[in-house]
Amino acid sequence: MTRAQYMEVNGPIVRKYLKKFIAEPQKKIRLKNYDAGQVQNESLKDKSDEEVNEILKEVLKKDQSALFAAQDLLAASHKYGILIVLQGMDTAGKDGTIRHVMSGVNPQGCEVHSFKVPGVEDHAHDFLWRYEKVMPERGMIGIFNRSYYEDVLVVHVHPERMEELPEKIGPDATGFWEGRYKDINAFEKHLVRNGTVILKFFLHISKDEQKRRLLDRLNHKEKYWKFSVSDVAERQYWDDYMDAYEEMLSATSTGYAPWFIVPADHKWMARTFVAEAVTSAIEGLSLSYPTFPDEQIQHLTDAKKQLEEE
Repeated sequence: MTRAQYMEVNGPIVRKYLKKFIAEPQKKIRLKNYDAGQVQNESLKDKSDEEVNEILKEVLKKDQSALFAAQDLLAASHKYGILIVLQGMDTAGKDGTIRHVMSGVNPQGCEVHSFKVPGVEDHAHDFLWRYEKVMPERGMIGIFNRSYYEDVLVVHVHPERMEELPEKIGPDATGFWEGRYKDINAFEKHLVRNGTVILKFFLHISKDEQKRRLLDRLNHKEKYWKFSVSDVAERQYWDDYMDAYEEMLSATSTGYAPWFIVPADHKWMARTFVAEAVTSAIEGLSLSYPTFPDEQIQHLTDAKKQLEEE
């Protein structure tokens, strides 16, 4: 079996302990069975939140160094692209995860895309159109802060926000959502077959922790800019969103593009998890720096000699 075939069947190669957080393909997911406050190491369970955060901050520093080395190899080999998909409720930590995890990588090898409400041009095309245009090329890491999954999450909870579609294929049509899940799975399978490694992270935050973070923004003037009245409005649909997430995770966690359900009540837990998952996935590709033919090596040797003799 070739590496490409292995990835298609088994998905990204990640460290053993990370695999237990994968939403098992073809299994009904119940988020109540996943602890949003879980920590990755048993030794951290008896420590305070402050102690856990300080320990995980140090862990992340090491992870950032490993990720920098992995990204350099990814860029040099130019064989695969990495697509990181981040989904989660408001305040789940998507922005912070991007900022802290990717702060140590070469910015020339990483692109972040945050997708806002679709515009007129977006609605004139199929729902995957605007995402296809910005997929990472080989050697690059692409990050989607929210993604095409919004089209089976937000519009599932608020169908009135969906683009106008003919009645026979619109959200009220039989099998509409199942069709969208199939479209996404087929789209991702196509990407994997063509050299894109897909890493999907659902940052799983509890309702109580979301409340705490929203209040924190309202209790500090310097954080007012982070707060939106719509955050509280959307919170009223919490149960509907959980149902939509469970359905989405159950339908779109596949062998070739699995979902990781990441405990996110501890911000630094989520950040170290994502860093380690991305690093181990790149390392699992068994990449190597490019080799050069003897003739080109001779040219390089001559160039070196010329520079040294100046």
